[in-house]
Amino acid sequence: MRRKLPLGIQTFRKIREQNCYYVDKTPYLARLVEEGTHYFLSRPRRFGKSLFVDTLKELFEGNEPLFRGLAIHDRWDWSIRRPVIRFDFGGGNYDTPELLREGVLEQLTEIESAAGVTPRHRTAPGRLRDLIRALREDSGQRVVVLVDEYDKPILDALDDPERAKTHRDFLRGFYGTVKSADAHLELSFFTGVSKFTRVSLFSDLNNLTDITLDPRFANVCGYTENDLDAVFAPELPGLDRERIREWYNGYNWLGGERVYNPYDVLLFFTTRKFKAHWFGTATPRFLIAALRRHGILSVDLDGMTADDDLLSAFDVEETAPEAVLFQSGYLTIVDEKDEGDGPVYRLGYPNREVRQSLNRQLLRAVTPARRPLSGARLRELFAANDFAGLEALFRSCFDAIPYEWHTRNAIARYEGYYASVLYSHLAAAGMDVAAEDSSNRGRVDLAVRCGGQVYLFECKVTEQEPSGAALAQLRERDYAAKYRASGRPVHLIGIEFSRETRNIVAFETAPA
Repeated sequence: MRRKLPLGIQTFRKIREQNCYYVDKTPYLARLVEEGTHYFLSRPRRFGKSLFVDTLKELFEGNEPLFRGLAIHDRWDWSIRRPVIRFDFGGGNYDTPELLREGVLEQLTEIESAAGVTPRHRTAPGRLRDLIRALREDSGQRVVVLVDEYDKPILDALDDPERAKTHRDFLRGFYGTVKSADAHLELSFFTGVSKFTRVSLFSDLNNLTDITLDPRFANVCGYTENDLDAVFAPELPGLDRERIREWYNGYNWLGGERVYNPYDVLLFFTTRKFKAHWFGTATPRFLIAALRRHGILSVDLDGMTADDDLLSAFDVEETAPEAVLFQSGYLTIVDEKDEGDGPVYRLGYPNREVRQSLNRQLLRAVTPARRPLSGARLRELFAANDFAGLEALFRSCFDAIPYEWHTRNAIARYEGYYASVLYSHLAAAGMDVAAEDSSNRGRVDLAVRCGGQVYLFECKVTEQEPSGAALAQLRERDYAAKYRASGRPVHLIGIEFSRETRNIVAFETAPA
């Protein structure tokens, strides 16, 4: 039987009372309570964090009817109702330190008023400390503190570092109150998009258990393949499951199973159209600026590596691109290795939606007046092995890049830049393209799979006349050996670019 799709609904009560589809996350609630006290979770935007926080609130407040039929119902003592303090920074105007302080005090006032608590202090930390103690004394039960989107006031101010630091310092003191109130707390739970370094934001709250990359909680947000089959089965008839998987599945937080972005799934079921539903809800200007500032090209993204420290290297003064890309959901963990010094993660795009959409944004930063190449046109040229047509199309891409962009960006002098522009065009058009594809013979710049054939690209920059070096490298290193085993026809494409004209001066092809 089809139910209402809970698109945009972040209230657990509303989902249950309106008989919406619901993926049961209550086993994770039970584990949180049974195995610890203070928690932190980072997940990208629109991944179900707020719904999970609201479910925690309803559980501790003892609203038993909402949990009938769910996994936790028979494991919970419904005779105990605990006081809950919930802060939500998802909305509000935090343009100035004064507005942030006023916003926090307004939330405190609402909670105090509902609980009948008269504040004795003027500062936010002082009032929170008194509120926790008063609720404990009045109820006889330990208190639950929930903080949703804890980092949004800081993230909103990242374009103004001084304001962001002021916000961070204020919130550090406010959140630190939770640690001093430990004796009165049953549980605290902080969630947001970013994972600020402990020394910067949580130095006063250093007893949090970070479950961001804890395999036990890897699927606490998001939908699994089984969830789609079991919960959303009425929505699936007539749909291409493999294409749904290609577009929206792929996120991984070390759980051994990749998950779907819930917002994508729900909006896809609503519209029945394959589009960049999640990506379209925000423009990653800060991310694009950070990549350009660090000289990171699009070909570098799919295959980045990072350890735990680097994935946590996010602060006002230091924003490691790997941390920003991972925490915001533009890259995910592809695999994990531990060579004795701790885990090292290889990152990559989670799915087609992100790969295609992010590369479109990267292209706009380079060629603001030009649209990405047509996927249909590219597939037509590849299918026909029309290499002259491909050369003409690629030439037009580089013709569209303004001269001023080259003069302002030193990376435009290097081979990786030209491969990156080609990669972004191909990825933005939805092509199956891999950058720096590795084999035991080295790494080829680009590998494109299309129509049952494989196309290997190598790019070189020349100061003078074309030398044939790009095609020669493809042949000498025999990059095609990796692909011949599949039985697919393999084509070699060597492209040379002039450092003076900044465009193609040689486009050589040969069968492998």
